[in-house]
Amino acid sequence: MEIITANEFEEKNNIETVEKLMKMEGGYITSKQLTELGIHRMYLKIMNKRGYIKKVGNGIYIEKNKTPDPYYILSLELPNVVFSHMTALYFHNLYPHKPKEKFDITVPNNYFNYKLKNYNVFYDGRDVHEIGLTNVETPMGNLVKTYDIERCICDIIKSRKRLGIEKVINCLHEYLNMRNKNLVKVYKYAELLNIKKDVIQMIDIASSEDNNENIKFREKNH
Repeated sequence: MEIITANEFEEKNNIETVEKLMKMEGGYITSKQLTELGIHRMYLKIMNKRGYIKKVGNGIYIEKNKTPDPYYILSLELPNVVFSHMTALYFHNLYPHKPKEKFDITVPNNYFNYKLKNYNVFYDGRDVHEIGLTNVETPMGNLVKTYDIERCICDIIKSRKRLGIEKVINCLHEYLNMRNKNLVKVYKYAELLNIKKDVIQMIDIASSEDNNENIKFREKNH
């Protein structure tokens, strides 16, 4: 019979526990989760060094053969982040282009983290930050915080000059053609966000036949 020391036995048990936890969490584990369970985070370093897992973020590890999900990793690293604007519309299948470089994210206006510089950051007040907040699956099947479609419609209208007016109009066209669109909710959110006039105007533009001329004229005189 193989004889192992008490330390080796404890290490083996803890590593097995970590592996079970990772399976339950879709192949991910964080040092924070281990600390909450009373397991020292050194086991993550041990497992990483032995090639059982790999580090993909600050205190975030995944199974060695798993492909990292950048959206989910960001949500674990920065829990205050909400995916928004075009990135959120991509999740909702309303914007066809996968974000190539920087994701669109929204955070409370008094929140700061040095990693935010790597993303397209939008700020809003804490009183409106959770309006339309929901969870959606990333293309890799992991749940992340984002806004529902109606909140996204308001956000892209509010930020249309930064995002590009044509891109925003195209998304509005897609939304208006949806069978399950909810304009009542859009206008309700717009009122809460204090942009109802802009939202009504832009939806009217997107609904009109002569879109290009109306866009140029109204944006020039806005």
